[in-house]
Amino acid sequence: MNGFAALGILLGLVAVLAAAGLLWRATTGRARTVRVHDVVIPAEVGVDALGGRATLLQFSTEFCAPCRSTARVLDDVAADVDGVAHAEIDLTDRPDLATRFGILQTPTTLVLDATGAVRARIGGAARSDDVRLTLHRILGSDHVSA
Repeated sequence: MNGFAALGILLGLVAVLAAAGLLWRATTGRARTVRVHDVVIPAEVGVDALGGRATLLQFSTEFCAPCRSTARVLDDVAADVDGVAHAEIDLTDRPDLATRFGILQTPTTLVLDATGAVRARIGGAARSDDVRLTLHRILGSDHVSA
């Protein structure tokens, strides 16, 4: 193989990896609406009750740095929006829940409606604006402020 061919292959690989990285960065931390609404029962995840209108159910691990910042974001949103609760579950203690809900990364946040139905999923560090927009879609505009 000559030098130009090797350089071309190397530049092609760099371009593909850069595109993949940009795509990953653009989608991580964003809420995705789910089609099949799995229902979460409070007792199965170890919480006393769900929020009156919605619940932000965060799956974390003890040594996950983005999990701590996500917890702060979700706590702030839950404090600002009436009827919304934030619950955090450490997957180190509950690996069965990772399998049950298909958790492949931490943090992962499930946005539940008042009945416990999973309405959205956020993989990666949650962004306040995106969480609020998701709640706006679930609860309606009169319940969520920016």
